[in-house]
Amino acid sequence: MKRCRPIFILSLLGVALTTLWLARDEWRARQFIPQINSASRQAGVDPLLVRAVVWRESRFHPEARGSHGEIGLMQIQEIAAQQWADARHNSDFQHEHCLDPSTNTLAGAYYLGRLIKRYAAGDNPVPYALADYNAGRGNVLKWKTGEASTNSLAFIDHIGFRSTQSYVKSVMRRHALYRWLGRLGWS
Repeated sequence: MKRCRPIFILSLLGVALTTLWLARDEWRARQFIPQINSASRQAGVDPLLVRAVVWRESRFHPEARGSHGEIGLMQIQEIAAQQWADARHNSDFQHEHCLDPSTNTLAGAYYLGRLIKRYAAGDNPVPYALADYNAGRGNVLKWKTGEASTNSLAFIDHIGFRSTQSYVKSVMRRHALYRWLGRLGWS
């Protein structure tokens, strides 16, 4: 009986640390939930998926900058942001506007929504869209062959860049976590 006590205490400690880690992430995320929900609604994309992308891309830091010119919460590149601005007929748009969380999530959710529609023919367009979001369409087309053209699990296995495969898996895991937490009433 006494040997079980350390295992129980370690398990309890693990649960407590995991809860604190999630709470810290949630505290950061909460300030952007209205922008994420509004942008998701306008783009027709699951807000929990957008939230998972924001988590992976910037960990909810609106001033984040990437090494390839990506900026803001969703790490939007200029060309993707310009597509959103053009669709909105926003002629005075500048990429730096994406440092604003509202603009960034609007542009990012719009772009993600377009990618999801692009890959709607498969069993689950999300992995294809996430890979495109991360590595570009040309790479997705290289990986989307044979069974991987319609089977998202096979596609994930065919992703040729470890970093993109890791990206897709981590966003999908975070999305699943947000859905699970939502069912528990935490969201």
